[in-house]
Amino acid sequence: MREAELRSAVLAALASIAPDIDVQSLRPDQPLREQLDLDSMDWLNVVTALHDRLAIDIPESDYDKVATLDGIVAYLGAARRRHPPHALRATAPAPDDLPCERHEINGTAVTIRPIRHDDTPLEADFVRHLSDDARYMRFMSTIRELPPGKLKYLVDVDHVRHVALVAVADIDGKPVEVGVVRYIVDPAGTGCEFSVAIDDAWHHTGLAGILMAALMNVARKRGLARMEGIVLAINASMLRFARQLGFTLEHDPEDRTTMRVVREL
Repeated sequence: MREAELRSAVLAALASIAPDIDVQSLRPDQPLREQLDLDSMDWLNVVTALHDRLAIDIPESDYDKVATLDGIVAYLGAARRRHPPHALRATAPAPDDLPCERHEINGTAVTIRPIRHDDTPLEADFVRHLSDDARYMRFMSTIRELPPGKLKYLVDVDHVRHVALVAVADIDGKPVEVGVVRYIVDPAGTGCEFSVAIDDAWHHTGLAGILMAALMNVARKRGLARMEGIVLAINASMLRFARQLGFTLEHDPEDRTTMRVVREL
């Protein structure tokens, strides 16, 4: 694929994530996340869209190489030359500093641990069984089935720039995912953006607090100074939960439908 075709594919992927932006006006040598105001989940969607269009994986460890439009095009071109037709992505083992804890919640054994590649079926079932409201609050979409590309990037994480902890309950002798938290380190490497999702039946059990405490502890031990997240303004329960965890709430002057929650670590 020629450079012009790669650039066109990248612009199409960006346009699918940020439809209100004229992607043709982007400055190719400037950071995309600043020009498009992409949060971490938006960026994950960009990477997923590129994978779906070009069958090339971009691991989190390489995100600094694809910060600009020129950088993405150069990276994809090199990946195709190295590994036509795809660039395969290896799954590294989780670092030793991540928690693996067992809790008893309402009489059910729950394990908090790093997410693994083989958790793909658990993650797919978890999203599938969320209520429409819960899926909208988490993904800002009511999509019931995650596309394979997005599912892959939610499960195949490097646990360095992208950390994900999953809560797995033993229900009738079968492992069931009942919650997940994750953070993605910002481009500067000093802070991170988090997200949390809990199975509807496990709301108000304390599970969300356990998961977030574990995630914040990892971020703090790794020297990150700040954690923040984007929350829909109508998600009163999540905003209340964030306050209880010590986050401050900030209005987004450019988007009244969302709020930013921020906590110094």
